[in-house]
Amino acid sequence: MNPGAPETGLAEPHLAEILKTVSLDVEYVRAAGNHLFRLDDNGREVPVLDFVGGFGSVLLGHNDPEIVAYARKLLDKQLPIHAQFSRASHADRLAAALNEILRREHGDDERYFAIFANSGAEAVEAAVKHAELDRTLRVAALTDGIAANVEAARALVRAGRAVVADGAFDRAGVRERPQDPEAGFDALVAGIERHNAHRLSAPPLFLAPEGAFHGKLMGSVQLTHNEAFRAPFRSLAAQARFIPLDQPGAIRKTVDAERAVLYDVVVVDGSVTVVDRDFPVFCAFVLEPIQGEGGIHEVPPEFAREVRRTCDAIGCPVIVDEIQSGMGRTGSFLAAPAAGLRGDYYTLAKSLGGGVAKTSVALIRESHYHKEFELVHSSTFAKDGFSSLIALKVLELLEADGGALYRRAGELGRGLLAMLEAVRAEFPDVIKDVRGRGLMLGVEFHDRSDAEAPAVRDLARSGFLGYAVAGYLLREHAVRLFPTGSAVNTLRLEPSVRLTDDGIDQLRTALRGVCSVLRAEDGQRFLGGGPATS
Repeated sequence: MNPGAPETGLAEPHLAEILKTVSLDVEYVRAAGNHLFRLDDNGREVPVLDFVGGFGSVLLGHNDPEIVAYARKLLDKQLPIHAQFSRASHADRLAAALNEILRREHGDDERYFAIFANSGAEAVEAAVKHAELDRTLRVAALTDGIAANVEAARALVRAGRAVVADGAFDRAGVRERPQDPEAGFDALVAGIERHNAHRLSAPPLFLAPEGAFHGKLMGSVQLTHNEAFRAPFRSLAAQARFIPLDQPGAIRKTVDAERAVLYDVVVVDGSVTVVDRDFPVFCAFVLEPIQGEGGIHEVPPEFAREVRRTCDAIGCPVIVDEIQSGMGRTGSFLAAPAAGLRGDYYTLAKSLGGGVAKTSVALIRESHYHKEFELVHSSTFAKDGFSSLIALKVLELLEADGGALYRRAGELGRGLLAMLEAVRAEFPDVIKDVRGRGLMLGVEFHDRSDAEAPAVRDLARSGFLGYAVAGYLLREHAVRLFPTGSAVNTLRLEPSVRLTDDGIDQLRTALRGVCSVLRAEDGQRFLGGGPATS
């Protein structure tokens, strides 16, 4: 090592090696609009067309001029950023602006209170924590009611006005039955308390669709279906039950299988009997209207209806994760209404910060909100004036001209999807499917685990084919795309509304190029070792 020189290779070195293997180890020096810029060997800037879009964070493009100018203005004014535990009028204005949009999306006036955070995963964790507070309070009300019923029954037994029914002992798992009425009642209560204590000690469960992704923090990773992300940390947090999107009745079946009860007592005609009280097993149902990391799959309307119907029946709140699909990316501010899905909670992030600020929010329906949460949850960098005002500027741009940017996202998405369908029709042996809505699209490649070319076959079997496709597109066509981490043969497209027709043409040429190489099984060209065969 050069004395005095800083040591390198310490920031996620294994990931750096993987990027190098698939030709994605590129450093970018500038970003503007729908392009990132790298330097060639002569130090000249080379534009790269960016369809990754910060994993959906730059709907307005990289370094949008209006956002950047506004950010400079705020910083020049020396706006307070660290003024925690003080009045936050900027955040309140942002919450009001979000509510105005939600009222339009929902067609009613119910308010949503805002808990701000810094990242999408943190917003999900805040929503989940609040939902668990709600469940805990419901459990407390249930156990308080049971305790009151027990004491009321005890008073009747002591007064000689009630006795324990014969079947009650069996129901409570009590074997020894004292002859004395009060002693018998005490034995019954002890059996009830043993049963209830066991049930109360169990952690809550969550519901989520198969293919779900909600982050990689300690709690949110348990809502992520990908076993590779979730399994190493299973013991750290409450578990989820994952539901297939294409099996009607699966939600109800899962709920019924996990049903649990607490025991309570009632007195009917002088007899003390044991009855069941449904216990709130599930903390929340958490889902994305369009799965991003899971491979760009839309939640079917039938599934959305079953989510709402089942959750309403069992008192389980619905958390709708709009971190990727929201903020206008699909042609409307929220993607959920198109599926008929209404959330008790919404999480927003990514483009909320305009590609400049790191901010997110959990929006909680007033009918579900608990003010106590504000005293047990906080975040150092959340709700600051800078990020709140940047987010307000983002909403202003999105809502301008009657939502022109929403319409732009929808129109661009339809044109992009039509192009992708045409390429798929030309290469049906290479591209398996294209799907999505607006500027949130996916291109799924056929599995090539049985390819004759060893390089292609080995990459497919190791799960890196999608990354190698991305490397080829970057190296040969200056187009930046990545596969989704949980659907490695699917490339995810989340460009900005600054995408042009020329950009769509460039992507068309790039996809046709990689499809031709894969069809020919030209492993050398695929990995950058020589000219393509035809």
